[in-house]
Amino acid sequence: MASKRPARPARHRHHVYVVELDARVWNEPSFRRANPEHDITKRCLYVGMTGLDPDLRFDRHKAGIQANRFVFEYGVRLLPALYAVYNPMPYEAAREMEVELAIGLREAGYAVWQA
Repeated sequence: MASKRPARPARHRHHVYVVELDARVWNEPSFRRANPEHDITKRCLYVGMTGLDPDLRFDRHKAGIQANRFVFEYGVRLLPALYAVYNPMPYEAAREMEVELAIGLREAGYAVWQA
């Protein structure tokens, strides 16, 4: 008689993260078009999701490994105060939270790029 394995609990290993971008990114036409309501007193940001630790993912962006162009060229630092409370989470939740976080930050006046 075959024994049944107990179901494994879902691993919550995905993260959303927010990167501060240098203000020079505002000179990029596609970035400007994506943020018509930007409050110029607020930062320019990138919002992403990853199965890696956000610090490692940021390092990979800066090294040009599977990098978003804006983070590679203009990434300054991670802003954990804007995302740490949500992590970690399952994959589907991270996919949804990436979009929701970007929308919320954009509504708050930030210029946001979310790929």
